Amino acid sequence: MLQPTPLQPAVGFPPPNEPGQGGVGELVDFALGFLLRQYLVVLFLVLLAAAAGAIFLVVTPPTYTAQTKIFIGTQRAQFIQQQSPFPDAPLDNAQMESQIQILQSKAIIASVVQKLKLADDPEFASPRKSLIRRVFAVLTNTTTEPKLDATEIAIAALTNRLTVNRVGFSFLIEIGASSQNPEKSAQIANAVATAYIEDQQEAKRGVNQAASAWLQERLQQLGEQSTAAERAVVAFKQQNNIVSADGKRLDEQNLADLNTRLVAARTHTSDVLARLTRLESILRNWNPNGTLDTSVVSDELTSPILTTLRQQYLDLSRKEAEYSAQYGRDHHAVVNLRNKLRDLRTSTFDELRRMAETFKSDYAIAKQRQAEIEKQLDKVISESQTANKAQARLRELESTANTYHSLYESFLQRYMGGVQQDTFPLSESRLISLASELTTKVKPKPLLVFALSLMGGIALGVGVGLLRDLMDRVFRTSNQVQSLLQIPCIAMVPLLKTSALTQLRRKRLPTNASGARTVTRDASVFWRVVDSPLSLFAESIRSIKLATHYYGTERNKVIGFTSALPNEGKSTIAAAAAQLAAQGGNRVIIVDCDLRIPSLSRALAPDATAGIVDVISGARSLDEIIWRDAATNLFFLPAIKTAPQYSSEVLAHERTKKLIERLRASFDFIVVDLPPLVPIVDARAAAHLVDCMILVIEWGRTKISVVQHALDTAPNVHSAIIGAVLNKTKMNNLPQYDLHNKSMYKNKYYAKYSYFHSN
Repeated sequence: MLQPTPLQPAVGFPPPNEPGQGGVGELVDFALGFLLRQYLVVLFLVLLAAAAGAIFLVVTPPTYTAQTKIFIGTQRAQFIQQQSPFPDAPLDNAQMESQIQILQSKAIIASVVQKLKLADDPEFASPRKSLIRRVFAVLTNTTTEPKLDATEIAIAALTNRLTVNRVGFSFLIEIGASSQNPEKSAQIANAVATAYIEDQQEAKRGVNQAASAWLQERLQQLGEQSTAAERAVVAFKQQNNIVSADGKRLDEQNLADLNTRLVAARTHTSDVLARLTRLESILRNWNPNGTLDTSVVSDELTSPILTTLRQQYLDLSRKEAEYSAQYGRDHHAVVNLRNKLRDLRTSTFDELRRMAETFKSDYAIAKQRQAEIEKQLDKVISESQTANKAQARLRELESTANTYHSLYESFLQRYMGGVQQDTFPLSESRLISLASELTTKVKPKPLLVFALSLMGGIALGVGVGLLRDLMDRVFRTSNQVQSLLQIPCIAMVPLLKTSALTQLRRKRLPTNASGARTVTRDASVFWRVVDSPLSLFAESIRSIKLATHYYGTERNKVIGFTSALPNEGKSTIAAAAAQLAAQGGNRVIIVDCDLRIPSLSRALAPDATAGIVDVISGARSLDEIIWRDAATNLFFLPAIKTAPQYSSEVLAHERTKKLIERLRASFDFIVVDLPPLVPIVDARAAAHLVDCMILVIEWGRTKISVVQHALDTAPNVHSAIIGAVLNKTKMNNLPQYDLHNKSMYKNKYYAKYSYFHSN
């Protein structure tokens, strides 16, 4: 029969983290797919948040808030400032914040509680805790609190119900008080403003009185200290013979000059040392028989002799090259030129050595000059230390005397102003607007609570949904396989649900006289491709078969099927692919190489007493072991469970390779069922037996990291894999994960070609 011509595919896959080309379209597809997958979680949390908001509105009593405003003065009258012991400073943000904290202080609130007798009010004396606080108390095990008197409880309750805020960037402060009674809230707000103003007046009065008493005592001390400091300055000048008024000395200029000279000497020494180091490096690496490198005569080493030698060498080199090309390298003129070049190299070396000796002498002289300047500088510094100590002491004494004198004059002026202002205290703060129960606001606001509840529920639902999506690190789409594994996804095999009640009883033909063995036939998924040839399952197996034909430059005869983990359906896919090839008229054999858990042998040949290991060891012949299906003309080489320590050695043995080569000569296709990659190394040991491999991945179960680890640890298997198969795919759920290709998964398209599900 005709066979398709094998082709070498040229498929390039994007790297795992490369963004898609769809832009906004892919983002929309992801959002819609996310909603399809997680809409139940989002809906549940939204309803839960809405219920929590409704409960909050039911259990929270209404609260009324009243506001009053006060103005914090920025500047007092000019005549008051002139007489004040402490001049005014402009109010800044920090000072405004301080006034806000004073308004919320316990002293102000306590006076309001006492004035309005809130300790006797049940609303403040025994306030009801909110639901959130009660829950928090239960969770933190703070249900038992120390007993306080009614006044302390009322102060704490009023503190929680009081709000003090600055109005924009102005000097206005808004005081808000909350209560279940609108009239009471207005009374509390006005009382707090009044208490603050009275407290400011009393504080200023006390400050002025204390300042006057302290200033009087301080003036006497400053007068004595100023006189003593001036006497100390005069005595120190006489003792140290300091005549100049500014305290400068002649040795300071000498010290600066020596510092400048030392910097210049050190720079010159470093420059000479650098030139000397470079010359020594050139002399160490000099090759007398090599070609003269004219780059050694750099700008730093420029001398008339070196320049002349370099020019002569370049001219002779050019002539030597011309004569060699014209007369040959052995001509006497060329030989003479090479001798002159050698002499020029020798002269250059001698000149460089002479310059090195010169630089050594210059370096020694520069080093000696630098040492002399450093010695002079140390001497000048030593001589000036004593004078510096005296100069520093003089400046200290003069500064002390000036400070004491300035303080005395300033304190004397402030004392006179404070004495005059004691009888005229004034507060800069004043009440701007009184609170009224007619302008109160009601809370909580139902619309706001419900809006916040819904928004919180949506945010929580989306967050939980995204967390579930991030934790769902399994294969769901063919694009995942291709981008993450760099392997083409050649088929998506649908999930087949077979009930135990629908399975037929095994009907195994007895062994005939010639010793033929017939594989077991039942209604399990192993025979679904035969029983339902027009199903989507059968079409997926055809995709696998077609991929093996069109991969590579030569026809693949030995095809291996493996998976990362057990129970992913590799044996089922292998059996179905073999049956499909056998139905097409090919001579096909299935070889069960899963020697530790031969599930395919248990399904197709449960009564087999000998297997592939017996053929490899020579105990039985191949004809005695092979089983056959009469309906499809499919051959099967079973496996009998063997010891784990021998399975990999058996598969890697040369006899196994020879057995496969023997089967190549007798069959058109050999389908090999290999063990999984992660638990054991048998699949890696058997990679040399097959022409190509198919990797079977269970949809929605196999972790991405597991498959990547399996392929990374088995490079020989990875290079042999021609494609991956997503097995047990829930076709109805695919649009949730691949919305962009949603139309591809619609059953109506398959129905036009008589496809049907056999789930």
